[in-house]
Amino acid sequence: MTRETLERWLRETDEALLEELWHEADATRRRHVGDAVHLRGLIEFSNVCVRQCAYCGLRAGNRALSRYRMTPDEILGCARQAVTFGYGTVVLQSGEDPDCTASWLAGVVSAIKRETGLAVTLSVGERVPADLALWREAGADRYLIRFETSNRRLYDRIHPALPGVVSDRFAILRQLRELGYEVGSGVLVGIPGQTYADLAEDLAWFERLGLDMIGIGPYLPHPQTPLGRQVQRRDGLDSPEQVPASERMTYTMVALTRLACPRANIPSTTALATLNQAQGRELGLARGANIVMPNLTPVQYRAQYEIYPAKVCIAETADLCHGCVTRRIHSIGRTVGTGRGDSASYHHRRQATTAAERT
Repeated sequence: MTRETLERWLRETDEALLEELWHEADATRRRHVGDAVHLRGLIEFSNVCVRQCAYCGLRAGNRALSRYRMTPDEILGCARQAVTFGYGTVVLQSGEDPDCTASWLAGVVSAIKRETGLAVTLSVGERVPADLALWREAGADRYLIRFETSNRRLYDRIHPALPGVVSDRFAILRQLRELGYEVGSGVLVGIPGQTYADLAEDLAWFERLGLDMIGIGPYLPHPQTPLGRQVQRRDGLDSPEQVPASERMTYTMVALTRLACPRANIPSTTALATLNQAQGRELGLARGANIVMPNLTPVQYRAQYEIYPAKVCIAETADLCHGCVTRRIHSIGRTVGTGRGDSASYHHRRQATTAAERT
């Protein structure tokens, strides 16, 4: 699509026209990645973070938050649960925790791979190339790091820099590609000051980077943060160019992402389920998504991993989450995927590289 077409769709409010967009995205998803919904078992292993992100509840300045860090044995126990549930992947997610050293996490990854054979996705923030290489050598398969917004001014506003550190997530994404990871990124929808032109540029970056996984989530600032303490209008009426942090706008971005990157894995996120507990995940799946991430984090830690307020499923056990997600997938006529659920985009790129090397 042209930039003008993308912006027109992003501004669209006509329900009948949006239904056409949902239908096209769903049909594109079916053609390129099929009807299976692959489950990623999420393990939120540490809520310690050195960053001061202006919207995130894990920010170092949030003194109201009780901090935790799971032990390797606790993490491995969650991975074992993933195997019993039939998941093909675990996602190890944390704040930017300096005490989770590169060697410590490499040991955890190696243990999971050795005992379970699961695919391992890491989502631990900005790390130096040597750390990324060590984890890849230890067996990590995928890495998720959202660039949040391609508008540098907005990015700097929500991600204050650490002293002496330059944040360049696009460079990190390129490094991950060079190391052979499946590469995942994504953006927030409705950041204060974000325009429709910004989101159109984000979509262009998805294509430019050739991402294998793309997460789209609504901007939900935590109340114990600088941006969360401000009164934010959620209806987009502050300015005709301000993108609303709404459920519908998030679905629009999910659908356009599917059309722009048809082979990518796209999750229907927990944030969508938070906005619409009744059917947020299901609507995301019906509008282009093919991934869901049920939570494996032990219940005693879940409430402390509150990136945004009112997060769903913080009191449910892993068994309850698994049963709920499975029922929801079956209720919309989709199947639960088996195996690792690798990105079709990743496989396509590897095949193209192999073919080029042979010529």
